[in-house]
Amino acid sequence: MKSLTVGIIIALVGIFILANSVFVVDQTSQALVLQFGKPERVEQSPGLKFKIPFIQNVEFYDKRLLDFEAESKEVIASDQKRLRVDAFVRYRIIDPLRFKQSVADERTMRSRLNSILESSLRQALGNVPLSAVISEKRAELMQEIRDLVNEQAQGIKSGQKGVLEGGFGIEVVDVRIKRADLPPANSEGIYKRMQTERTRAANQYRAQGAEDAQKIKSKADKERTILLAEARKQSEILRGEGDGEATRIFAESFGQDQEFFQFYRTMQAYRKTLSAKDTTLVISPENDFLKYLGKGAGPSGK
Repeated sequence: MKSLTVGIIIALVGIFILANSVFVVDQTSQALVLQFGKPERVEQSPGLKFKIPFIQNVEFYDKRLLDFEAESKEVIASDQKRLRVDAFVRYRIIDPLRFKQSVADERTMRSRLNSILESSLRQALGNVPLSAVISEKRAELMQEIRDLVNEQAQGIKSGQKGVLEGGFGIEVVDVRIKRADLPPANSEGIYKRMQTERTRAANQYRAQGAEDAQKIKSKADKERTILLAEARKQSEILRGEGDGEATRIFAESFGQDQEFFQFYRTMQAYRKTLSAKDTTLVISPENDFLKYLGKGAGPSGK
């Protein structure tokens, strides 16, 4: 019975030791094996790995792309325009040992990346005007910023202040500018200048339109006066021709039968004169105007 208990204890101890002797690295991770805090080796291939129990311990690092969204930064373009820039970085840890030695953890890495990104933004955007940031050249600028960040993060320019020899053990894959806005004070000033410019342009267009309208109106009035004068001239000519023709016909008719024509004209005069009910006519009975009304015409005649 005692031997059985000892065997069980030995088996449990063996299992405990075995459990502390192996570790698993999955496809999305990489491991750094430490012995009393001193790095021993890096395991980047997935699978079951071994270590010395109780002496060695393992730290895991993500092998996938990591995102870092930087704080909003104010930079000055080459044309002295101030910009508020929001950017983010995508990177991966390619050397866990170097990462451990240089920055220790991701929180410190993000702080260092924030400083590197800020200096790279100032360097790249400070050489171009504001128009380049919001034009098709923006993609080229982001590539340039990515290269600058990558150089400092990988320690290619190790002499730079704040960059350790050999870099941080990371690779910067991409840098993107999400937003590039003017500060509120600048935006308000630019808006006012734009409003003033649009008002000036609108007033200029209105003045030009009023001038063109006056020219068109003057031209139309001139053409109207000319047309009315021509029409009046033509009507006077036609009226004169009509009156002449009427006079000719009248004279010709009067010459053919003067007595009948005189009778006809007298009848027309009677119609115009005597047709009104409120007309009072006082003339002498011997007047030629009444000669066709019969012998009974006179002061008392009907």
